[in-house]
Amino acid sequence: MTLPHGAVETPVFMPVGTQATVKAVPQQLLEELDVRILLGNTYHLYLRPGHEAIRRMGGLHRFMSWERPILTDSGGFQVFSLSDLRKVTDEGVAFRSHIDGSSHFFSPEHSMDVQIALGPDIAMAFDECTEYPADRARARASLDVTLRWARRSKDHFEAHKHGAPWAQPRAQSTELRAQEQPGHTPSLFGIVQGGMFADLRRECAERLVEMNFPGYAIGGLSVGEPRELTREMIAATLPLLPVDKPRYVMGVGYPDEIAEYARMGVDMMDCVLPTRAARHGLLFTSEGRLNIKNRQYAEDQGPADPNCGCMVCRRYSRAYLRHLMAAQEPLAAVLNTLHNLAFYLETMRKVREEMAGASESAS
Repeated sequence: MTLPHGAVETPVFMPVGTQATVKAVPQQLLEELDVRILLGNTYHLYLRPGHEAIRRMGGLHRFMSWERPILTDSGGFQVFSLSDLRKVTDEGVAFRSHIDGSSHFFSPEHSMDVQIALGPDIAMAFDECTEYPADRARARASLDVTLRWARRSKDHFEAHKHGAPWAQPRAQSTELRAQEQPGHTPSLFGIVQGGMFADLRRECAERLVEMNFPGYAIGGLSVGEPRELTREMIAATLPLLPVDKPRYVMGVGYPDEIAEYARMGVDMMDCVLPTRAARHGLLFTSEGRLNIKNRQYAEDQGPADPNCGCMVCRRYSRAYLRHLMAAQEPLAAVLNTLHNLAFYLETMRKVREEMAGASESAS
């Protein structure tokens, strides 16, 4: 993908930077890990520090000193998760802030305005995420709302996307000035919903493709359904989305899952799992999942993963990582997160190499 702030090779895993930060990791270390694109959270950034404040500071890239591409979600999933604090109508969603209880309203148009103010390379249409389990009538109603909101999102976005804050070059760093492309605008992706019903997913995908988005996401997964059902919905939906446009599965998964989905033809994935698990002492390794808090690692001088060449495994022992967790040192979250992100990124790199090799063999 060639985006306004740089090129991204796919399939790609996108670390989640919910509040303009990938928790516990400064941006220069993300660059050392070779993170090419990360995700920002529209709902959280709207509440704090506010999208207009970020616009005044030159957009999300400048605000967080990140010079590579950013994707923002629409806020739909976060609003969905506020089940006791929201009310959905055809016009949009009224909700109360989880921070202070203040009242807010997101319509498709407002979600687009917030995202344009943030200035991502890729924005997402406002959708209604279907919970699990949901019966067919509920999934049908959610699908219909999502399609109406997709059209409204696209119409509003196309009319206002030139207002992205980086459209006028005034970057502070030479590298950012070189990468920003005045005249280029963010792209908007549509989101396929439909619950766990393959025919509803099919209908949603076909109708979104008719709207001609530059990319498509499969949403409403990893909301409590069995893994087999997640795979089934991806397999049913993916062939209906154009192969010459990015195909993004939102909010998945474990390392073996993202590798499997990439081989199925998914181009983009994101998940909080590597960062969230790291803060609880769960490390992903080539030998399986490792709970670094376990007593058996108290004097283990080996690296977290003997087959990993990341900056953490090259330098620190399991014993030290366990000590940091036991002592509740903030460095524990930093090092664990760096390792997990490196493992996820390496997983995707290996899949890209595998695909490139297969392509060369076929030619």
